[in-house]
Amino acid sequence: MKESLSEVHLADDQEAVSSVAPWPAFTQGEEEERLDYFIERNGERFAGTHLIIDLSGASKLDDLEVMEQALRDSVDAAGATLLHIHLHHFTPNGGISGVAVLAESHISVHTWPERNYAAFDVFMCGAAEPEKSIPVLENAFSPSRVNVDEILRGKRRVEDDDYVS
Repeated sequence: MKESLSEVHLADDQEAVSSVAPWPAFTQGEEEERLDYFIERNGERFAGTHLIIDLSGASKLDDLEVMEQALRDSVDAAGATLLHIHLHHFTPNGGISGVAVLAESHISVHTWPERNYAAFDVFMCGAAEPEKSIPVLENAFSPSRVNVDEILRGKRRVEDDDYVS
């Protein structure tokens, strides 16, 4: 009987999990467990800043080492806390998809080197400054054009905030 794709994937994942160390843990001190990491600015409260970053005319989009270093440098520049990076290199075209999981949320990437295009999502909460990742990505991939859209996730006016219990 032919296995479904999800069954094959699950079997592969189970084998991989048994041969590697447990996922890194990020634990907060007891005094931090109830802290509110929502952001309040200009009369608005929101969960975090989500930057949608498109790089066009970019280079080195199939280089795993450059990508990993760019993600690490972006995390550092933004003042965030790296928990884990996972990158996948597609063949034969060489595109990369991946994510840097952060204590403050994530940075994800998908590249199309055959089109010199990369799509990054940089989502961070708390005191992190996701906009500081933009020049890092520009420096790493030398795009001819950069487009950035900003979304304030979960945005509410402070006086209308229904997130407060």
